Amino acid sequence: MFGNEARRVVAWMNGCEGDPKLPIGSIETRTLTVVPSPSKAMERLSVAIRELKCSPPPLTSGILRLQVPIEEQIEAIEWLHAQHDNLPRCFFSGRRSRANGNGSNLLMDIGNENGDTSFTNNLVGVAGVGSAVFFQQLRPFSYHDWRSIKRFLSSECPLIRAYGAIRFDATANISPEWKAFASFYFMVPQVEFDELEGSSMLAITIAWDNALSWTWDEAIHSLETTMQQIASVVIKLKKEASGESILSKTHVPNKTHWDLAVKKALQEINTSSSELVKVVLARSSRILTATNIDPIAWLASLQVEGEDAYQFCLQPPNGPAFVGNTPERLFHRKWLSISSDALAATRARGESRALDLQIEHDLLSSPKDHLEFTVVRENIQNKLESVCDRVVVEPKKTVRKLPRIQHLYAQLTGNLRREDDEFEILSSLHPTPAVCGLPKEAARLFISETEMFDRGMYAGPVGWFGGGESEFAVGIRIPEH
Repeated sequence: MFGNEARRVVAWMNGCEGDPKLPIGSIETRTLTVVPSPSKAMERLSVAIRELKCSPPPLTSGILRLQVPIEEQIEAIEWLHAQHDNLPRCFFSGRRSRANGNGSNLLMDIGNENGDTSFTNNLVGVAGVGSAVFFQQLRPFSYHDWRSIKRFLSSECPLIRAYGAIRFDATANISPEWKAFASFYFMVPQVEFDELEGSSMLAITIAWDNALSWTWDEAIHSLETTMQQIASVVIKLKKEASGESILSKTHVPNKTHWDLAVKKALQEINTSSSELVKVVLARSSRILTATNIDPIAWLASLQVEGEDAYQFCLQPPNGPAFVGNTPERLFHRKWLSISSDALAATRARGESRALDLQIEHDLLSSPKDHLEFTVVRENIQNKLESVCDRVVVEPKKTVRKLPRIQHLYAQLTGNLRREDDEFEILSSLHPTPAVCGLPKEAARLFISETEMFDRGMYAGPVGWFGGGESEFAVGIRIPEH
């Protein structure tokens, strides 16, 4: 969590306040002519906005995305860093392990207004500022909220997506640092920069709904306000560990109370009358630095930790930034195909190849780690089997190596019986045994009674919903440098 000073409050549309049963009047993506640079893309989109103001749509609701392909490949995180502190903002970069087939990047045929389809690229990372429409409530994320989000999405417009996160425990009291996120927070960016393999794309999105007291004119005016703050010059970021001077570091709980919490958990697990099998405790570290930390620069430094992980940043208006670098996929859905990861047990990497292989062997042969991993894998498999026709586990157990650590790992895939089961699988998979415990409700209750801080979005689902595709990771892990 990285704090920010309070800034101006701009009105945007909360899609959760609409009727999810009423379809949006129009969902459309228009691709404009390819340009050589972000500045040219800004010029083209500015002209397009003026044209739209002269010919507003006759519909009372809709969502429209205009996108301009850029010949040059530019990193989305560098574009976002150039936007200074425009809020709200988001960033999401999927795992890039394409060599082993686990990547989830979207293959796109980008046609333009002249009918050309000269760009066919994988989507690498997405950065966005401003909110065309957001989705937020204090109550727990529900099927109604999921349908409210899906109302603005279409499989024919795959890059209109809602990026966001959901609290680890929606029943817990929200602490002040997480207040801006509420129980969940998702946004469809007003201005979005897409990093592709070999090229880039700049896009704007306009959403309006008269029934939500957010008209076309208000949506256009809000977009123009955001566009006036957008910088078209992108400056290279130094991707290295930040050198801020740490003034103080406080852990909650401290060492004494942490030992007591662990002892309490073990006593509960070993009690014959208790149903608790496993519980995963966490602690909060509060660090005071001599200078303000730039969350985007910090996120960029996390990217050097390796490409086989998700990087994310989510920052609501007048709120802190939630930043992470997580290897753990909660699920990825494309059409009815769905996959999830079982990830458990941890070892450090060895300083030499021989030592690294010895640690890997120890991890694979450890009875304790095997049991911990099996519990996680079977739990995910049972959840998937409840909504899928067939679930395949392949590999059943292997070691997944990251730059600093290695885990036991399995991939599970299946086919949903219907698209609406996406909400069911999100609700049932979260929280996983790896971040909560088993049984889920007993572990969650133990955590709420024992931990002395609010986890907020930490260890909750973070990712995006799309029309024909969605992807969520488990919002954990900010490695120490």
